Amino acid sequence: MKKQLWFVLSMGILFGFVLAKSTVPITHSDVQTAQKLFNLHFEGAAIDTMLQYLEGNRKAYDSMRTFHLGNAIAPALIFDPFPLGFSIKPNNGINNWKINLEAKLPSNMDDLAFFSIRDLAGLIKTKQISSLELTKFYLDRIKKFDTKLLAFVTVTEELALQQAKKADEELTNGLYRGPLHGIPYGVKDLAALPGYPTTWGAAPYQDQVINVTATVVKKLEEAGAVLLGKLVSGSLARGDVWFGGKTKNPWDLEQGASGSSAGSGSATAAGLVAFSIGTETLGSIVSPSTRTGSTGLRPTYGAVSKHGFMVLSWSMDKVGPICRTANDCAIVFDYIRGQDGLDKTVKNAAFEYRESPDLKKLKVAYFKDLFDKDTSNISINHQKTLKEFEFLGIKPDSVSLPDNFPFSVFDIILRAESGAFFDELVLSGNVDKMVEQHKGSRANSLRQSRFIPAVEYLQANRHRSKLIEEFHNLIKEYDVIISPTFGGRQMLITNLTGHPALSLPNGFDQKGRPTSITLIGNYFGEESLIALAEAYQNKYFYHGLVPKGLVE
Repeated sequence: MKKQLWFVLSMGILFGFVLAKSTVPITHSDVQTAQKLFNLHFEGAAIDTMLQYLEGNRKAYDSMRTFHLGNAIAPALIFDPFPLGFSIKPNNGINNWKINLEAKLPSNMDDLAFFSIRDLAGLIKTKQISSLELTKFYLDRIKKFDTKLLAFVTVTEELALQQAKKADEELTNGLYRGPLHGIPYGVKDLAALPGYPTTWGAAPYQDQVINVTATVVKKLEEAGAVLLGKLVSGSLARGDVWFGGKTKNPWDLEQGASGSSAGSGSATAAGLVAFSIGTETLGSIVSPSTRTGSTGLRPTYGAVSKHGFMVLSWSMDKVGPICRTANDCAIVFDYIRGQDGLDKTVKNAAFEYRESPDLKKLKVAYFKDLFDKDTSNISINHQKTLKEFEFLGIKPDSVSLPDNFPFSVFDIILRAESGAFFDELVLSGNVDKMVEQHKGSRANSLRQSRFIPAVEYLQANRHRSKLIEEFHNLIKEYDVIISPTFGGRQMLITNLTGHPALSLPNGFDQKGRPTSITLIGNYFGEESLIALAEAYQNKYFYHGLVPKGLVE
């Protein structure tokens, strides 16, 4: 009977319900059964002598669960990926950005939706169009196309119009805040904004209002940008399915936009916003950028404050821009980066944008084995891209990813940390209200997290420390490494190590859907990624195009 109660309690947690505090003693047989989950083999007195400790632990767990933890409370253990001896170049402030004062309004106004930030900024600065007019233009596009795409959770129309009017008034009074002044954008709905729902894409939170302004939103407001709305995150930052449906790829409306920054990728590619903000833990900027033909920058871990954003993993989450061009990414990144005094992981590092840099000075490598082993139907695009880089004067060295690591265990880092953040959701049973409940769903991942031992979590992070050192020793010899976006374990490794990456459109598959290549840089080496990507986009035009799913 006691063993049955222990089993029921375990299954209750697993399937989303919890019994009242147990007063049933933990027995020798309970431990024998439970240790099978972790492949342990304690016997006899080794088990008997630990029973009192296990009882004490259980009482402590019950006690701890009576104390509420707010979203903003991070663990006392702060992840620091930077190797011994690594020095961070101090922040030298915002770069001196040039805008295109020669930009002209298009004869076909639909084309305006796909202008770069520099061009839009030039139109606003020269008063060919007001911020209010541009904002209304994008709002009209949202109303026209978002019923097909499902990219927006909430359109902040009233706020956007207020911010646009303010931007115009400031410009009339001689105050110009820079290239983002009056430029409309959207932010992934993991970011808090007072007075509006912050749904995290999940049914249990669809009415949640967090009266905090995410640092990135605040910084963009200070830069004069205009917030059009909250963009879809797949449910609790997984995939492209949320409580309102499935966010679509504007290049193929039968296909999802990928996740979890699905709305950011879809809205940017479709010209519903001038740019957007996404987040990445394990591919959530790079993947939707690839799927939608956008250009996405995943910054160095600790480059941008995560304050006000939902946590999926304290040690893996990054916030970054999804745009139409690499130059747009550079501008947005410049304004959102840096310390805010609210996120302890953020470093005040330099970002020195280089206009028309000498590519011959860039040290570039590529993961030759990943390109050689690529048998996908888009491998021809990747080989073509290597040739295109050669035409730019880039002759990369051949390097290989680290491979002697227990890669299968690293997933528990993300799952343990997300399980901690969403512990109340699981223990309350509200996890059952999430739309997806299959084996690969976020709901199931959160339940599984309850069965990850603390010792294994720490051991995985120790192996992660070794991985950081080995990958750093590889990449520190170069400015950029070129990789197939989904090649091998590249995305897993670089998200674990916290290195920056940029997803760059490089063509189309057999169905006319975008593909991409990924550029990887050193810690706080975003300027090198931008330099190479911008040179590529100045020569080859796979970016900023009108998605065929929007052509009527």
